[in-house]
Amino acid sequence: MLALAVASVLVAAAGVVYQLIGTRRDARRYPPLGTMIDVAGRRLHVVCAGTGRPSVLFESGIAASSLSWTRVLRDTAEFTSGCAYDRAGLGWSDPSRVSLSIEMMLDQLRAVLRHAAGTGPVVLVGHSFGALLVCAYASQHPDETAGIVLLDPPSEWQAATRQQHWRLWGGIQLSRLGGLLARLGIVRACLALLTRGAPGVPRNFVRLLGPAASRELEHLVGEVRKLPPEVHPLVQTLWCRPKCFRAMAEHLSSLEEAVASVSRIAALPDVPLAVISSGDQPGDVIDRHRRLARLSPKGRHIVAARSGHWIQFDEPDLVVEAIRDTVERSWL
Repeated sequence: MLALAVASVLVAAAGVVYQLIGTRRDARRYPPLGTMIDVAGRRLHVVCAGTGRPSVLFESGIAASSLSWTRVLRDTAEFTSGCAYDRAGLGWSDPSRVSLSIEMMLDQLRAVLRHAAGTGPVVLVGHSFGALLVCAYASQHPDETAGIVLLDPPSEWQAATRQQHWRLWGGIQLSRLGGLLARLGIVRACLALLTRGAPGVPRNFVRLLGPAASRELEHLVGEVRKLPPEVHPLVQTLWCRPKCFRAMAEHLSSLEEAVASVSRIAALPDVPLAVISSGDQPGDVIDRHRRLARLSPKGRHIVAARSGHWIQFDEPDLVVEAIRDTVERSWL
C-alpha cells in the first residue's frame, strides 16, 4: 500500500513538471495574438483589426475565446474596425482573483470597449452566452450601443427543466475536474496523443467520464475543427491550461444569473438589432428569439438554416452580412 501511494505521488509530480515545462514552451511558441490591457490589475487579451466607425465588438460563447471570431473578425475588418477579446481566465487573459459575476463581466466589457472603440457607440455582437452579456450591456448603456447582433441566444434556459439544471451542475463538476487533470498534465498528454495520430488512449479516457460527457466533448471537438486550420494549435495550447477549465466552471455557474438578468429586460435600445437562430433550434426557442428581436423597434429575426449552434463557424458569410447591414443601418 505504501509503495502504491509513493508511486502515485511520483506520477502526479511528474505530471505537474510535464505541465509546467509544456506551459513555458507554449508561451514562447504561441504568444498573444493581440494586446494585453489592464483591467483592475488583471490583464485581458484584446485582438483588433480594420478601421472605420462604428466599431464592432465581439462577445464569445460561454467557454470560448477571441479565436472563435477569427474568420468573422477578418471579414468584418474589410468594411469597419472590429475587436474580439478573451474574458477573464479564458484564452490568453489572466484569471479573475474572485468568483466572476455578471456585473464583473459587464465591467470588463466596458473596459474593453473604452480601449477598442474610444468614444462613440459600437455595434455589439454576441454568441450564445455572449448574447446574454450583450443584451444586458445594451440595456444598461443604450447611449454606447450603435447596433446589436445576437447569434443563437440560449433562450431555452429561461424556463430551464430539472434535466437542464442537472446537466449544468454536471458541466460545472466536469470543468473543475478538467482543471485538476490539466494541472497534472493529463489533458496535455491526451491532446498530444490525439494530434499525433494515437486517438485511442484519449477517447478511452474520455469514455470513463460517462456517455453524456463523451458525446459533449466529441461534439465540441467537431465544432472546433471548423475553425481555420492555423488556429487549431492555438486552441489546443489554450485548453491545456488549468485556468481555462476553472474559468469555464465559473462561467457555467453564472449562466442562470445571466439568463435572469436578460429575462427582466422589457426593451432594448432603438438601434438596429438582428437575432440569428440556428436552423436546428426547436420551435419554442425560435419563438423566444422572435420575441427578443421585437424588443427593439428596429429588430429583425433571421434563421441560419444550414447552421448548428456555432453559426459563425457554419455560415460565417451570413453573420458578416448581418454585421455589415447593422453597421450601415446604424448611420440612418
